[in-house]
Amino acid sequence: MSTYTHISIERSFQNKIATITLRRPEVHNAFNAQVVEDLMMAFTELSTDEQLHGVVLTGAGPSFSAGADLNTMKAAATFTEEENLNDALRLATLLYTINTFPCPVVARVNGTAMGGGVGLVAVCDIGIAAESARFAFSEVKLGIAPAVISPYVIHKVGESNARALFVTGERFSAARARDIGLVHAVVPLEHLDDAIQKALNELLSSAPQAIRACKLLALTAGYMSHEDAQRYTVATIARLRVSEEGQEGLRAFLEKRKPRWVASSEDTK
Repeated sequence: MSTYTHISIERSFQNKIATITLRRPEVHNAFNAQVVEDLMMAFTELSTDEQLHGVVLTGAGPSFSAGADLNTMKAAATFTEEENLNDALRLATLLYTINTFPCPVVARVNGTAMGGGVGLVAVCDIGIAAESARFAFSEVKLGIAPAVISPYVIHKVGESNARALFVTGERFSAARARDIGLVHAVVPLEHLDDAIQKALNELLSSAPQAIRACKLLALTAGYMSHEDAQRYTVATIARLRVSEEGQEGLRAFLEKRKPRWVASSEDTK
């Protein structure tokens, strides 16, 4: 694995789970160019690990991520339009990489997520937030817009919520984030790790290649025409049924035992 400046990666459960932690707590894990590069390298390298069941994305200290940091915003103010275009493209590429990462990404939202930090939550498959977490699309307060993150946010929260929250830039609670679909569970901060572990246990009990197929279905099937969706979905289930995992899962069910991927995960607890 590469050496990172502003993030760390920890592996657990026989390397079946990776935890990526943003490590700039002194600036609330705000983005700069190096953070974007570190995250891009990490997700790119992890994407080739076919035995990975899931990735947890979180922040060190009391915040998840405050979005772009002050120095980055100062620099952007001096950029030409072309330089700003290239800068925005780097973030857009990172968001796409996380959104399409082969296996599930779990957002452990330990505290405040602002601007681009909310974008990181939006591209995760599962979001679990502390009750104390606060969110905002704060760009409008700075005379700009949450443009790069907007496709992923709108897919998560819907047009109606995006229209209200984008133009006001208001702060909103973890409970509201759950109600609009940005996150899926909200728990007291002291129970956050228990909730994350519960989600990971579900992923560890699922077959790693089937996980990938299920994520891809969720990302793509709903956007296909009826004919394309029919071809894609029947081909997917046919392929999975005859796969090694599919055969093992069926045998385990008929033999009333746990499949191999579950047994090996439980050995690590």
